[in-house]
Amino acid sequence: MDMRGYQHYREESLETMTQGELLLLVYDELLKRLKLAGLELEREHYQTFEGAVDRAVNIIHYLSDTLDRKYPISSNLYRLYEYFCYELSRVKAGRNRVELERVISMTSELRDSFRQADRNVTAG
Repeated sequence: MDMRGYQHYREESLETMTQGELLLLVYDELLKRLKLAGLELEREHYQTFEGAVDRAVNIIHYLSDTLDRKYPISSNLYRLYEYFCYELSRVKAGRNRVELERVISMTSELRDSFRQADRNVTAG
């Protein structure tokens, strides 16, 4: 199968996305990794669980690194991202399902807030 057409389509799609859409895409990937971690923890596949947590932490670091510090909310988001990383280190060390669910819930709420903000900006 020729993947060049698909690859071209994917690249073009990313290039035409708004910043809000790209941010939501990153949050979707973060939530996907966190939920995968929960599933793998439940299955007791600890190596895959740890890999999913590590990938989630990398995504959070990316979100933190790309914050625009000229806005006051950036410092609050930075602290929240630090908290997520701290909690995920505890989740990974203790294989703590309860804390993982809490991080998933908070991340999901944050993603929904960004989605609503993007809708508001788009609507004008």
